Amino acid sequence: MINNKDKNYNKDKDYFVHDTALIDEGVSIGEGTKIWHFSHILGKCIIGKNVVIAQNVMIGPEVTIGDGCKVQNNVSLYKGVMLEEGVFCGPSCVFTNVKTPRAMVERKDKFLETPVGRWATIGANSTIICGNKIGAYSMIGAGAVITKNVPDHAVMVGNPAKQIGWCSHSGEILDETLTCPRENRKYKIVSNQLQEIK
Repeated sequence: MINNKDKNYNKDKDYFVHDTALIDEGVSIGEGTKIWHFSHILGKCIIGKNVVIAQNVMIGPEVTIGDGCKVQNNVSLYKGVMLEEGVFCGPSCVFTNVKTPRAMVERKDKFLETPVGRWATIGANSTIICGNKIGAYSMIGAGAVITKNVPDHAVMVGNPAKQIGWCSHSGEILDETLTCPRENRKYKIVSNQLQEIK
């Protein structure tokens, strides 16, 4: 394990790791990334450029985080989680990696992958059950429990989470006009999928 108080650690690197954070061997960290107080990055994780990892975050092992992601306080990202670029993980959200865990039964061979599409938002205190795909630009509401695949641009709330609408690329909730009030992008629904009209 590497502690960044070691005078050779972080030398000539273009990223920041707080003194209290722990980074295991074999971790790749991109330029401009910031890792804050009491966070622990386990071995073989790949963290992209300009990522913000807030306080008391646990990541890994073998987790991939794309460029520009923000992982807020008290988040756990376990093996099998893959965040594409620009994903926002709200405070205290959790990703599982086994569907039927037992303390006394080894199930590492049962870990399931959970891919999260670009620019998705995972709300505070939400739980993502492993093996489900979170669509690009989707919005997972605070406290939601995701038990199935989430379409691109879907807005999901509740336990178990249900889709209540659609959101734009910039995260604005769309009304019946399907027009983004921030960017004025227009959308249509085709085969229960949101598509931008170009």
